[in-house]
Amino acid sequence: MPPITDHPLRYKLANELHARPFPSMEAPCSAVYVAIKRPNDAVSRDRSEDLRHLTDLLDRHGAPHPQPGATHYYGQIGRHWIKWEQHTEFVTYTAFIKEGTERPFDPSGFDVFPSDWLDEAPGQRITSVMVHVVPRPEDEAEIEQSLENWFVSESLAVANVLENAATVAGDFRIDTNGHLRFAVFAGDQTATRRIGRIVQRLCEIETYKSMSMLGFARVRALQPRLNELDTRLTSLMSDMTSETASAEGTLNALLSISAELETLSAQSSFRFGATGAYEALVNQRIEALREMRFRSRQHFSEFMMRRYAPAMRTVSSAERRLEQMSDRSIRASNLLRTRVDVERSAQNQALLASMDKRSDLQLRLQRTVEGLSVVAISYYAVSLAGYLLYPVSEATGLSKGMLTALVTVPVVLLVWWMVRRLRASVE
Repeated sequence: MPPITDHPLRYKLANELHARPFPSMEAPCSAVYVAIKRPNDAVSRDRSEDLRHLTDLLDRHGAPHPQPGATHYYGQIGRHWIKWEQHTEFVTYTAFIKEGTERPFDPSGFDVFPSDWLDEAPGQRITSVMVHVVPRPEDEAEIEQSLENWFVSESLAVANVLENAATVAGDFRIDTNGHLRFAVFAGDQTATRRIGRIVQRLCEIETYKSMSMLGFARVRALQPRLNELDTRLTSLMSDMTSETASAEGTLNALLSISAELETLSAQSSFRFGATGAYEALVNQRIEALREMRFRSRQHFSEFMMRRYAPAMRTVSSAERRLEQMSDRSIRASNLLRTRVDVERSAQNQALLASMDKRSDLQLRLQRTVEGLSVVAISYYAVSLAGYLLYPVSEATGLSKGMLTALVTVPVVLLVWWMVRRLRASVE
């Protein structure tokens, strides 16, 4: 019996689950992170350009290249380790800096990504993050003092995570250097890979939040046009009840609105769907942190509930509104089309009645013409018969007039019978 064969994708799919390991980080340390996205048609971009850009960075440090067609990479460049991931719409670079810095959130950490290399990126920066990891002090007051120095208190979110393995904080604001900041105060017993998972989760929360907010920006751009179309649609639906408005003109206007709504829906459907997916990922990553309250501070889920969730509800509301307006325009078009069909049916019935009347008149006229045609044909037939019977008049002694009179009635009856038979065969 021949051995069973493996599916050609078996090993590739199994290895995919282990291809993106979490980094190992030991406090004190830091990480810098940047996500790059093309402004338009990011899904259908040339992904080889992403690999080319990564390869350019690796070549600067003499690091080995990724495999052809790779979607992720983890390796050392100089003194640092870099993690590169390719996603549906964007790519991310994370550099893990093993040494702690005396100056928290030192912008020189981004020197691992040269400015001229960033200028050649196949896209634009959607977000960039600096993560500062330090050992957690015993006194929580020291943490409070650091948070006051590093963040804006108004929007600061702080939480103990993963069964108090660490305390994380961030205000989701862009600093003067163009980066967001997160602080991680790691407990003494927290494993290095656990610290790496926390840092990775924070970067993912910020990235997916930024990507989902693109849907909110799309909604803001759509709102004026939707308001205008809604007003026009309501006005046209009011015109449908008016007897003076042209049904066909109103129908054409409704069809135009329907076409524009379908176009807007087609142009926005991917962004709305992606926004819902990114929102779910944000909530999932926050839930995975298993937050516990740090003193009286709001934690990350509360921050998202107050400031992020309303934006996502606005996107969902706009998506439903667009669908409802499209349905309304289609229903109104169908109703008006029915009205137009009824009016045309009435017009057709009137036209048929008029045609029936004309046909009846034509039939009467035809019968009148038939009577005249019998007379005309009979006249010529009697004349011909007279010419045929003239020689008989000399033999019989009857006059030509008498013979003509005798054949007139039979000829007329014969012509009338032939015309009737011809008409009957035609009908």
